Amino acid sequence: MAEPSPVPSSTIEYYYRLPEPEFALPSERYWLHALLLLATVFTTLVVGARLQFNFLHDLPPFAAGNEYLPFFPLKWALMQPSRLLLGIPFSATLLTILLAHEMGHYLFCRYYGVWATLPFFIPAPTLIGTLGAVIRIKSPIRSRKALFDIGIAGPIAGFVVAVATLMFALMLSKPMVSSARGSDIYLGFPAIFYVAQDFLRVVSPHHGIAALPLTRVYLHPTAIAAWVGMFATALNLLPSSQLDGGHIVYALAPRAHRLISWFTVAVLVYFGWKYVGWWMWAGLLVVMNVLTFRQRQAPKYPLLPVTRWVLGLFALIMLALTFTISPFQLSWH
Repeated sequence: MAEPSPVPSSTIEYYYRLPEPEFALPSERYWLHALLLLATVFTTLVVGARLQFNFLHDLPPFAAGNEYLPFFPLKWALMQPSRLLLGIPFSATLLTILLAHEMGHYLFCRYYGVWATLPFFIPAPTLIGTLGAVIRIKSPIRSRKALFDIGIAGPIAGFVVAVATLMFALMLSKPMVSSARGSDIYLGFPAIFYVAQDFLRVVSPHHGIAALPLTRVYLHPTAIAAWVGMFATALNLLPSSQLDGGHIVYALAPRAHRLISWFTVAVLVYFGWKYVGWWMWAGLLVVMNVLTFRQRQAPKYPLLPVTRWVLGLFALIMLALTFTISPFQLSWH
């Protein structure tokens, strides 16, 4: 049987069919990894400097226009390069969360003898200064156990680091001043933020934000980095196509994967009435599903043990805790 061409994923690429082809492992392009990492450090420092500046001066974290700093204030940062130091907390936190996610995949690839690249960070002048990070898998994954473990390791690693960050970052956050101006964009909070705030009420009941609704809390930039990490975890855990959640479902129940993938698309289309960005993701998943289903057949490997089904349930809990129907809104109310 001919080996199919790989189908791209948001985090990893792998092959479903056997036999394994003969190939020579390419050399790692360390210079490219380093260059992209340095560029991403810079772009996240620029964004982080703006977030920290706004936080210190009680300005809206996300606001555009002449009265506030722009979303990606490159000119402002370069006029006084020392301002970039303000961005260190946000940049270091966000990159650590992204790195934890990708290294979860990478280390389990190494464990199972699967060849994978180191993470590629993607710099971009976006609201968060990056488009995330990816690794690429260059050799077949030969068992459902390996596929499951590689797929779930990234979300668990990123989630653990993001939760630890969130617990600490909420302590650094503060009540929003009553005279605060409105923001062009505000964040919708997933369930994990409410859980973290409940924990804060227990350990520090007199903290200034313990009793406030989250909509009246001014998040520290590191808390915003944790929010980004949670959002990335939720996206990757969507049980469709070759997202991490799709890998998990395929390893557990390959014959149900097609139905669950299309059901996920339908759910995102429905949620699109609350946040139009889900329609974009639904369209992307349609393309990924079509490409994936043309080249895949159910593997004939043994069923996974009960422990993997328990971890699969934990992945579902992570998705429920990190997913929010309306992650972005255009204005504070």
